[in-house]
Amino acid sequence: MSQDLFNRAESAAKRTEEPAAIEPPQVEPLSTRMRPRTLEEFAGQQHILGPGKLLRRAIQADRISSLLLWGPPGTGKTTLATIIANATRSRFERLSGVESNVADIRRVAASAANRLANTSQKTILFIDEIHRFNKAQQDVLLPDVENGTVRLIGATTHNPLFYVNTPLVSRSQIFELKPLAVADIESLLRRALADAERGLGKLRVLADDDALRHLAVTSDGDARKALNSLEVGVLTTPPEAGGSVHFTKAAAEESIQKKALAYDGDEDAHYDTISAFIKAMRGSDPDAALYWLAKMLVAGEDIRFLARRLVICAAEDVGMADPQALVVASAAQQAVEFVGMPEAQLPLAQAAVYIATAPKSNASAMGIWTAMGDVEKGRTLEVPDHLKDTHYKGAERLGHGVGYQYAHDHEGGIVAQEHLPEKRRYYTPTDRGFEREVQRRLAEWRANLQTRKPS
Repeated sequence: MSQDLFNRAESAAKRTEEPAAIEPPQVEPLSTRMRPRTLEEFAGQQHILGPGKLLRRAIQADRISSLLLWGPPGTGKTTLATIIANATRSRFERLSGVESNVADIRRVAASAANRLANTSQKTILFIDEIHRFNKAQQDVLLPDVENGTVRLIGATTHNPLFYVNTPLVSRSQIFELKPLAVADIESLLRRALADAERGLGKLRVLADDDALRHLAVTSDGDARKALNSLEVGVLTTPPEAGGSVHFTKAAAEESIQKKALAYDGDEDAHYDTISAFIKAMRGSDPDAALYWLAKMLVAGEDIRFLARRLVICAAEDVGMADPQALVVASAAQQAVEFVGMPEAQLPLAQAAVYIATAPKSNASAMGIWTAMGDVEKGRTLEVPDHLKDTHYKGAERLGHGVGYQYAHDHEGGIVAQEHLPEKRRYYTPTDRGFEREVQRRLAEWRANLQTRKPS
């Protein structure tokens, strides 16, 4: 028994002498480590941060009011908020529109009020994805934003005019951040490769120009995606004999893979892209029309929605200048239902090119819009008796149809007869495409009818 106890004690002692497993440290991704710390390091957004621009002047003069930063992912919204806090010596408090609640907002506001009263230090409240806050949560912010307890910086990928309460928008300045240019992202990648403290400088990376270019182009203006792809590619590439890492285009292609399109099926990108598609066809630019169509198809847009927009554009923007455009668009709509994707791209493309290259006239569209406006706003016109229905017994006793002249009984199939009780002119054809013939035809008919009227 004593020997058994001794063995157990010895085994326990050995176990305590063995070193415990060490958890690997949690290393921040390259995009976080390389986050710019000053305006001088900040890449892109020269339209709002260039020399002499309003936002830059406001930061330098510490005259920041509440801001709403709107732009796609990876364009520097969080980074810019941090830079502003550092430059203005403000306390930086961060909340999330996804995770935070009213209690969190009240806690931060109370701390900010105490800080301002006791130390005169201002507080910047940064709310990421502020569009995720509901109306009640956004309303809670209003008093503290209004009295200056906090200076709000809200970041959103959605148009704040649609997703942020009007009172909050009216108390804030909106700045739109654009996707970074390829040159800006290339500069950030080279900076990360050279920085031995925060970047990849200690790894002695030899990066090919076309590899960095590929990352810069394929990241689609997203600096975060480009930097993190660079890190993955470098760290997974075996070193060469001398210890350096050769980062090639092939490695870059593997590290970033296929980019995800910045396209939301029912929000800003959806409406902006379909707007560009329609305006390209209206503007007679088949190349632009095909690009925007391709973007929507790759992003998985509903092909029935695209077909409907083609039919509408053919009727509204081509109209009678080329009546065949509506026929082509309608045929594309039917073909889409019949063949589905991926082949549906072909009739959609054909219809888009036809509409874009057809002569344009919105005369028929303007005619119906004007007529509908008259109906909605003006006095409703009574149908003249001679045009009223006569397909029932007793209609003639009411005077319905009396005096009606059957057009086919007259020369040219036209008749000098009033079809409206008041003179109205809704359709005015242009001289473009087939509508030139319509214009000539109408002018000739009206002249002939004028000569037939009794003096």
